[in-house]
Amino acid sequence: MLKDRLRTSAVLIAIILGLLYLDGNHSIVGAEGLWLLPLLLFFALGTARDMATLLQGSNRLISKKAAITGTAIITLSACLPLLWPLAGSAYPVNCPVGQLGWIVIGSIAAIFVILMGEMITYGKGPAGTIERTSAAVFVSVYVGLPLALFVALRSLGSGNWGLAALLTTIAVTKSTDAGAYFSGKALGKNKLIPRLSPGKTREGAFGGIVTATIVAFVCLQWLFPAVADGATPPVVPPSIPLLSRPLWGALLLGPLLAVTGMIGDLAESLVKRDSGAKDSGNWLPGLGGVWDVTDSLIAAIMPAFLCFVAGVGG
Repeated sequence: MLKDRLRTSAVLIAIILGLLYLDGNHSIVGAEGLWLLPLLLFFALGTARDMATLLQGSNRLISKKAAITGTAIITLSACLPLLWPLAGSAYPVNCPVGQLGWIVIGSIAAIFVILMGEMITYGKGPAGTIERTSAAVFVSVYVGLPLALFVALRSLGSGNWGLAALLTTIAVTKSTDAGAYFSGKALGKNKLIPRLSPGKTREGAFGGIVTATIVAFVCLQWLFPAVADGATPPVVPPSIPLLSRPLWGALLLGPLLAVTGMIGDLAESLVKRDSGAKDSGNWLPGLGGVWDVTDSLIAAIMPAFLCFVAGVGG
């Protein structure tokens, strides 16, 4: 088990580091983040597949193909503004859709694509159109919207500013798990929510928050300047100048991402418990399913995006 976990982690880290290097050093101006698109699709579609499989396994009606297709549409919709730089022109600043509006359009399109799929097969199979549609839309929106926001986060500012924000978000959120684990092992006595996750303790949660805050400070103090060297932050008034200082930014970012990351983790536990499953999937040997990797990030990306827009990172 440990050998599988280490092997899978090593392969994932190697692929991620390689794509991050390409994205940080060989991106097209205005289309930063395209090198990370394979990673984005793997985690988005893998998570959607895990969720759809869990629901199917608990005898709930859902079309796995529809859920994955809807997730792909929403996730990729955030990449549409990147097509302009690829064609040699800048994305129009006066476009009424803006940058985030494409995600809304993609979400609406995904809903009707799912509905059209049901229209095509209606009467040819078992009943349950409403249930299948509702479940597929839920999976598509739950996975697609947050992961599309990762594209928007990478697109903030110029050059590698968004990449620094992306790396900081992942580091802070994922460090919570490690801090909570070791704190819980050493000090854990009071269960957090035993009905959902018997292993989590209040002491572990507190340790996770402290760890996330420390990691946030380290990232904002040293990682951000190193990665975003020469880049400019997004000009999105009204920003809060105080948050540009690493200490104050960390005091906001660390606890916020730690708490929301835990909520995302518990949300996965809720679905697994209600589905009678122990693991979300088996795509990643030793680590479980893809959802086991993305669970906390799905919940943490929105507050992270708002923090960086508000002035965190300078």
